[in-house]
Amino acid sequence: MSDDDSEIARSDEVEIDGTNRFSSNFENADIDDEGESNQGLFDDLLSGEPIFENKEVLRPSYTPHELPHRSDQINKMATILVAALRGETPSNILIYGKTGTGKTASAKFVSKELESTSQKYSVPCDVEYINCEVTDTQYRVLAQLANKFIEKNKRRIADRVDELESLLEAVDAYESSDSQSTQSTDAGGEAGLQTSSDPFDVDPGSESELHTSSSTGDGISPESVDSPPETEGSNEEYASPVPGDEVDRIDGDDNHRGSERLSANHPLESTPFATSDEVKDRITELEDDRDSFEDVPMTGWPTDRVYSVFFDAVDYDERVVVIMLDEIDKLVEKSGDDTLYNLSRMNSELENSRVSIIGISNDLKFTDFLDPRVKSSLGEEEIVFPPYDANQLRDILEQRSEVAFKKGALSEDVIPLCAAFAAQEHGDARRALDLLRTAGELAERSQAETIVEEHVRQAQDKIELDRVVEVVRTLPTQSKLVLFAIISLEKNGVHSINTGEVFNIYKRLCEEIDADVLTQRRVTDLISELDMLGIVNAIVVSKGRYGRTKEISLSVPLEETEAVLLSDSRLSDIDDIQPFVQARFEN
Repeated sequence: MSDDDSEIARSDEVEIDGTNRFSSNFENADIDDEGESNQGLFDDLLSGEPIFENKEVLRPSYTPHELPHRSDQINKMATILVAALRGETPSNILIYGKTGTGKTASAKFVSKELESTSQKYSVPCDVEYINCEVTDTQYRVLAQLANKFIEKNKRRIADRVDELESLLEAVDAYESSDSQSTQSTDAGGEAGLQTSSDPFDVDPGSESELHTSSSTGDGISPESVDSPPETEGSNEEYASPVPGDEVDRIDGDDNHRGSERLSANHPLESTPFATSDEVKDRITELEDDRDSFEDVPMTGWPTDRVYSVFFDAVDYDERVVVIMLDEIDKLVEKSGDDTLYNLSRMNSELENSRVSIIGISNDLKFTDFLDPRVKSSLGEEEIVFPPYDANQLRDILEQRSEVAFKKGALSEDVIPLCAAFAAQEHGDARRALDLLRTAGELAERSQAETIVEEHVRQAQDKIELDRVVEVVRTLPTQSKLVLFAIISLEKNGVHSINTGEVFNIYKRLCEEIDADVLTQRRVTDLISELDMLGIVNAIVVSKGRYGRTKEISLSVPLEETEAVLLSDSRLSDIDDIQPFVQARFEN
């Protein structure tokens, strides 16, 4: 690159916070023949004024600084967990409530307060959060927890090693300056000896001084190097380099340290170390501990080995550990109560640490399936979160909207309408926040300056469709085939569809994609499951002497649902359903 080119390149850069970033100067942008800038794909979208100030506060993952209408539950959690700040083991807590009632947000809020307060008072306390809907087996839960504590232990060891290395540097600096002062003292003493008439006529006071200086090679007395510090006034930071360390405490016994003590200003004077070598040995021990930690793979180890590694990692330091298990009922449903049994029984074996469990569940009855021993130890304290009413939801939305939107972006009827829609669905604050955020996104896409009632209603329809799409997308293949059969019949003008007609189309679909054909009884069960999910509406009607049957109709948008089904790689092989269905009716 020529100097001119490099000069141009530098001129197109702007400096932000001391670093070079891409320039926002478009003076050198490509100009078309008419002298106008080329319009890119996103130019029109960026031309409008944004409505959002901070969209993230409307997402479920955001934990606010204040949670309206949940002070009672938060205070109850705090009164239970305050035991951790006293070095005691808090009682285990089970939190119940329907989706969107503030369970997880409240628990995370309290855990943040607990950790910050523990740092303020220098009380070791760790809180770990696990979402059991994602991490849903005993192996994965234990492996994830083990790796988190291994990482924490490594960081703390690294910090401690840095402190000890700084201590060694201070000792070296002290001994270096002390050596220089001792050498100057020795020089003065030798001059005095040369002028003496008798070379052996030495003052008694200086004899010990000479003896001390001559017995070390560097001008530092053996006592100043080898003598451990006094116990009184010792610094607790050095008295216990890492919680749980096996460090011999000095109890003032002069036989241990000799008749001399370190000087008051020596760097090791207020530590449990007597010499630099002891500090170096401690550094070596810590580095060996760090190297001994082995990360747990997400598969492949026996479960008892994973538990052992997790146990050792937790017990390495003296601390109180709070393990928060969100969607705990999913873990029990998938893996049984073995994980909860092991975690709830850990304290009887731990030497340095103490463990407390917070379980969060949408299912009020999941403990009915637990082992009585697990149930008694896990459910020591129970906290119930009731659903929000419309007024409470309005307060929550108003609090978030002040941070989320620019001033004047909301019309007066938007928040009450969002709260009313969400209150109709079990008082779900998460649904209310999603509704408000989606309304804002729709308004922004249409380049509207204000969010109005129509945007909220559009958002309601969109969220409902998104829910349907997600449910249909995650259906098993056999359920998708049954639903495809119902859609095919409705597309061809068949109303009041019965189970037999669905089964006939279903069989042909199975033949088309080479899938196993279930019995008609099992297909009837699948139709009932689709009815329960709200995808179809199945009503049992009597046909008199011909028996009873189900009349089935679709409860979701036909075209969007069909598009989701065709996105499945197996069902996409069906090329043209029209003649296929017509042939089935002719038969």
